[in-house]
Amino acid sequence: MQKPDISVIISTYNSEAWLEKVMWSYEAQTFKNFEMVIADDGSKQPTFDLIERMQSEVSYPIVHVWHEDNGFQKSQILNKAIVACNADYILMSDGDCMAREDYVQVHMNEREEGYFLSGGYFMLPMSISKLITKEDILSQRCFNVKWLKSHGLKSSFKNNKLTAKGLTRQFLNTVTPTNASWNGHNASGWKKDIVAINGFDERMQYGGQDRELGERLFNYGLKSKQIRYSAVCLHLDHPRGYKTQDSIDKNLAIRATTKKEHKKWTDFGIKKD
Repeated sequence: MQKPDISVIISTYNSEAWLEKVMWSYEAQTFKNFEMVIADDGSKQPTFDLIERMQSEVSYPIVHVWHEDNGFQKSQILNKAIVACNADYILMSDGDCMAREDYVQVHMNEREEGYFLSGGYFMLPMSISKLITKEDILSQRCFNVKWLKSHGLKSSFKNNKLTAKGLTRQFLNTVTPTNASWNGHNASGWKKDIVAINGFDERMQYGGQDRELGERLFNYGLKSKQIRYSAVCLHLDHPRGYKTQDSIDKNLAIRATTKKEHKKWTDFGIKKD
């Protein structure tokens, strides 16, 4: 089997309806030499059934990395997924983010030694998230602003994410006030760099564990590149039951230490002491 140029890590947890839409969006990619590594934080049988079925329906290889459900342990499962990646370059996204057909190609084109790439997402309301079908995804019409507006999307400056091309796209990437941080839904980097800082800090639960990884990559000497108007993914709506003030406060404290002590390495990552 040919070694993939890029490993796409997709995190999921008991959300097979959304995961299926996401998996179809990768079937529509113009860039084909990638593998999907599903970082599964303890999903039940329906997710296993979906992945088994999709393995025979899509053209890309799928690696399913699973551990038992022990609350929100996304950092742990992401580290296991990083180890399982067969490519030298890793793109991370979520099981609720559908990738436009040029998404993986953009990450491939923009990748560069000494950098990681930072993208964003385009949030869809629940009504549109539900009605999108496999056909809407494979035809790419669900990425078309006119189609989205015909189904109730409101006008907004953010719609530029879906329409910007060429120089406008470059300009918007340059002037956006948003930091080019590591965003769990749309970021990519070299596996060797992620492993060199020991991956995610597994003490961190919901809220900012992706940013903290990026902060250690900066401390390690990397720069970041903004691609939020180039690498487009649609975020399907869902409730966030795992978001607690406790976990957010704890994570902010860990990030403060990373910053203050200029930490590159976490002792709570892929390798344990």
